[in-house]
Amino acid sequence: MTEDDILAEFHNAEALLEGHFILSSGLRSSRYLQCARVLMDPARGARLAAALVARLPDNVRESIAAVVSPAMGGVIAGQEMARVLGVSAMFLERPDGVFELRRGFRLAPGTKVLMMEDVVTTGLSSKEAIAAIARAGGETVAAAALVDRSNGSADLGVPFYPLIRLAVPTYPADALPPELAAIPAIKPGSRAA
Repeated sequence: MTEDDILAEFHNAEALLEGHFILSSGLRSSRYLQCARVLMDPARGARLAAALVARLPDNVRESIAAVVSPAMGGVIAGQEMARVLGVSAMFLERPDGVFELRRGFRLAPGTKVLMMEDVVTTGLSSKEAIAAIARAGGETVAAAALVDRSNGSADLGVPFYPLIRLAVPTYPADALPPELAAIPAIKPGSRAA
């Protein structure tokens, strides 16, 4: 898939939104990618996951024994990646504010894991997920995401393979450009109030 093909998938799913958005990181943005909308069509999700798996280097792809994703946003993306890779899919939850495996999910010591996100903006949630995988006994060999909103600036501490990189400016709430400050802010996604 080309970058245009990938963006067309988001446009066709009405998943590329314009406005004033409060991101999970607390930063603000004029564009928001609602990956839940792009993944609500299983055929589209399968196409995107297959395209992303094809971008993983052979040695990384062949080493992966499980895919672990943070809930909520990464669950469907992680399931699709695991399906394409032919491995188990698990997800992390934050019952007390810290990611952990629950629901009987477990990793054998040294299990090679792909940490899969839907969108990476600052990389904070991804790093927290990678730390949780380590606490559970797994070894994160790589991270992947449908979208890298950091445009390559997020350092996750492991090789990172996004399907697409986007340069979408983000701003602290107290440093908004006038055109963004003039629009009411909304908080989309899984952490919305």
